[in-house]
Amino acid sequence: QVQLVESGGGLVQPGGSLRLSCVASGISFNFYHMGWYRQAPGKQRELVANINTNSGTDYADSVSGRFTISRNNAEKTVYLQMNSLKPEDTAVYYCTAYTTLRTYWGQGTQVTVSS
Repeated sequence: QVQLVESGGGLVQPGGSLRLSCVASGISFNFYHMGWYRQAPGKQRELVANINTNSGTDYADSVSGRFTISRNNAEKTVYLQMNSLKPEDTAVYYCTAYTTLRTYWGQGTQVTVSS
């Protein structure tokens, strides 16, 4: 059974930081590209960042320079370090694991940026 379990969300003031974690089980983690998406109320789910099996990274323009994605293959974990948070970063953040053949999603963790 594949599971992706996110944690680390919460309420933070503008300018603050959070680190999201996603622990995977039931997959050969080393062979999966990993990503973070987010979905704000009334909006479509959008890509935030991804990291491939060689640890190459890609970011949405809206978070580039503020967010950092990383992975620890030994711990089967992907991280999203979020700095200089803005109210527009408020959303449910989802972890995804994917190959060319299949995609798995976590249940999401809420991030709220508000004063």
